[in-house]
Amino acid sequence: MLDLKRLTKLRLHRRPFGQIALADTVMRLDYSWPRPTEIILEGVGNIPVDRPVFFAMNHTDRYNYWPFQYQMYRQGLPRFTATWVKGKYYENAIMARFFDATNNIPVPSRGYVITTEFRKLMKRPPSDSVYRTLRDIVDGKGLPSIESLEPEAREMVERFGEGGQARDTATFRERFDALFDAMMREVVRLNRAALFTQECNVLVFPEGTRSLRLQRGFTGLMQMAQHVGVDIVCVGSNGADKAYPGNSPLSKGGRIVYRIAPPLSLDGPELRQYRVREEFTPFTRQATEKHGDAFEGATRVMMARISELLDPEYRADGSIGGTQGAARFM
Repeated sequence: MLDLKRLTKLRLHRRPFGQIALADTVMRLDYSWPRPTEIILEGVGNIPVDRPVFFAMNHTDRYNYWPFQYQMYRQGLPRFTATWVKGKYYENAIMARFFDATNNIPVPSRGYVITTEFRKLMKRPPSDSVYRTLRDIVDGKGLPSIESLEPEAREMVERFGEGGQARDTATFRERFDALFDAMMREVVRLNRAALFTQECNVLVFPEGTRSLRLQRGFTGLMQMAQHVGVDIVCVGSNGADKAYPGNSPLSKGGRIVYRIAPPLSLDGPELRQYRVREEFTPFTRQATEKHGDAFEGATRVMMARISELLDPEYRADGSIGGTQGAARFM
């Protein structure tokens, strides 16, 4: 389980041994035999070698960043990558160790934190109705009285956090915000460590979920990029879904093309109007409420750039899918 204590212990590496071992053994054999996988990096010269960047990539399948990392490694690019992953992938201890070894940065969502903190207190996951009640309180969609809540939601509200028993939902929301903001400060620390201490690039899927066709982007990447002052290189992944059609980490073979655009500069003509100059902490309520329009505008520019790099079958069709309720975080 990913919580604040686990986040504070995470460390990243300049040369992640897990990535190197996976590339030199499993991937090297898998991509050459018995079903060869051709991996093309178009526009690789657009990746800066003198400074770190964020990569923003569409997420067509479970493994579509593996061939990208592998090919950059095989072509001798100087920087390894650290990749944002969902907090729920740290539920399994073996998977958590794998993600640690391969230089990943877990980014817990509010929904994930609600679900995991409920499980810690109540020893079971919340029902969909209880989750929805708690999520609405956290999102500021209402502050009902404790007496009006169903029993499990009421117990969670009363017992959550430090400082004694909460007497109202406003206190629960304040305590939740304090915990979530502390976790986000650790996520910022990990991103700074990856970019500036370990001199890695950071790979992010701004859609926040897997989808064959490009969906709308969430603003988290743009918040982080503006906070740390690092430009974004958009990457279009084409064909990886055919090499990885299911859950198997072994490629079915074929041709994967990654189209890489020139960097989107935070102070360049496309993003300059959305630049936030004052200090803020990414993902926090205060940042979203104050600068949400700027983050949304910059994210639309970024997603349009990714779309330009995609074959027609991967471009947006306007649909939004995905699992709903607390099941998304388990």
